[in-house]
Amino acid sequence: MKLSRFPRIRITHAPTPLEPMPRLTELLSGPNLWVKRDDCTGLASGGNKTRKLEYLMAEALAQKADVVLTQGATQSNHARQTAAIAAKLGMDCEILLEDRTQISAADYRESGNVLLDRLLGASPHHFPGGTDMEAALAARAEELRAQGRRPYAIPGGGSNPVGALGYVTCALELVEQANSLGLDIDCLVHATGSAGTQAGLVAGLAGCRSLIPVLGIGVRAPRAPQEEKVYALAQRTAELLGVPGAVARERVVANCDYVGAGYGLPTDGMLEALKIAARTEGLLLDPVYSGKGMAGLIDLIRKGHFRKGQNVVFVHTGGAVGLFGYEHYFTPALAG
Repeated sequence: MKLSRFPRIRITHAPTPLEPMPRLTELLSGPNLWVKRDDCTGLASGGNKTRKLEYLMAEALAQKADVVLTQGATQSNHARQTAAIAAKLGMDCEILLEDRTQISAADYRESGNVLLDRLLGASPHHFPGGTDMEAALAARAEELRAQGRRPYAIPGGGSNPVGALGYVTCALELVEQANSLGLDIDCLVHATGSAGTQAGLVAGLAGCRSLIPVLGIGVRAPRAPQEEKVYALAQRTAELLGVPGAVARERVVANCDYVGAGYGLPTDGMLEALKIAARTEGLLLDPVYSGKGMAGLIDLIRKGHFRKGQNVVFVHTGGAVGLFGYEHYFTPALAG
């Protein structure tokens, strides 16, 4: 694989730390737990989308785009990071936000990522839940072209083969860190949604012939469609990298038992995971992705899915800004 042939804007604070979590390990009495701190990527409070945007925005500049647009849920971490990199590059940014959760609380609609979107200068467009957001994105891009603009449309989560290159890069970075530490990683665990992070990790690890398995903890879709989405994108990413066929279907694994009532809707397991991570490791997770990812990891450890002595790395995808959009939920839940 030759990542150097792809245009890239180097903005991520990389390598992000790979840290042990000794107190969480002791509490759960299971495998040795580590965290890959991709909440520390640096762009407008960080998160996993920054790595994807390095490649996506480089392509946008190569195409001489003058406005970038993307889509996501109301409290989208991806929209916030897209707005930030657009501001840094002096480009206009439009974000299409879907009312995916139907949460009507004022903090959800005005605080957290929504507040930062406005601060960063993005122009929002709002859509009801259930809208075909990729179709809406394409339609808005066409409207902008008719106005003489040069739009660059980024899919939800930055999840296409170009965006997934960010997590191919992360996979190689992680392997190098593990080798330098003498750390034999038995599994990577992370929250999986729009598929780009997991697809990039799987493609990158396959491309460098690493045998580290990846387990995605789903935050939206049931297992079968989630795995198929990840596998399809991982295949396309491998083709882009020049290693077609590198990704075996059995390397794509998702556990979608921790979604709860739906995307972005709180669960008891998520709340417990947030409190445990904060109070053992000082680690701030988010209510939509990393919180549910950690909830899945904790439950699987309790069920004996991982053995004592194994080394498990949790990829922290960021998003703690979103906590402020859920104050209506957390204030009573954390009382006492």
